[in-house]
Amino acid sequence: MEYKSSHAVMKGMGWAGLASVMWGISGTTLQLISQNLAIPATWMLSTRTLITGFILLVLSFIIYGRKTFNVFRSRDTAISVVTYAIFGLMLNLLTFYFAVQTGNASAATILQYLSPLFIVLGNIFIMRQRPFQSDIIAFVLALIGVVMCITRGNLTSLALPFISVLWGLGSGITAAFYVVLPRRASAKNPPLVVLGWGTMIAGALFNLYRPMWVNPPHISTTLVLSVGTVILFGTILPFGLLLHAINFAPSDVISIMDALQPIVTSVLSVIFFHLHLNWVEITGIVIVLVAIYILQDGRRRKEI
Repeated sequence: MEYKSSHAVMKGMGWAGLASVMWGISGTTLQLISQNLAIPATWMLSTRTLITGFILLVLSFIIYGRKTFNVFRSRDTAISVVTYAIFGLMLNLLTFYFAVQTGNASAATILQYLSPLFIVLGNIFIMRQRPFQSDIIAFVLALIGVVMCITRGNLTSLALPFISVLWGLGSGITAAFYVVLPRRASAKNPPLVVLGWGTMIAGALFNLYRPMWVNPPHISTTLVLSVGTVILFGTILPFGLLLHAINFAPSDVISIMDALQPIVTSVLSVIFFHLHLNWVEITGIVIVLVAIYILQDGRRRKEI
């Protein structure tokens, strides 16, 4: 029985790891779209969210039927979904896109990966919770790792434009909102339904500002394949894999597999965009990953 349990956990880690790899591929593709294809951010965001939201809601209706609309029967869950759509999804997609466009996918992913740290900082300064020793250790390590990544060891200059660092930090903060805001809705509704409505609402709001059908960029095979890759590998497939992985492994184990995303993005950026990473940056990436692991492991141990 123990063997089967261990085998199931390994299977769950495998599915979660594959999801993280897909997000890494999506981040690299986003750099291709934002920099090499020079696609306007507003058009890309409108197109990505509206198409993704539509597909997710169709899947939700096929799986859950009329229960798909249950999120709007309660005022609390409706507010949770709407705030998640605006302050979580919309702002996170926007800040991450500009972080990639003004810098690179590798650095943007590392900064977004700090979201668990921002959640803990929110608990400390807003909720007035006492920090654990592991929180302090993780914060110091993460700070050291990020400084190493964005300076390449030269403290007198930044390896990235300062605006890219700000967008990246914004991406990390909004990624924390992305995790916290939908909790009330997700507690009473399937995660696929919450994600579907959140993405559809974000898509509708993006399209109010920049309709995807008005003055679209030149539609090429490269653009279609790139946008399709971001939609499939950036949302639909990895989220489905995570839902499947939860059936085999606990959430704290699955969350550790998130570390593959910045690693994959960095490797792909080196291969396709000839990004040069020196030993200082590589060490910084490793330190950030270790910091987040210490943070999550310390919290998990306190909850047991």
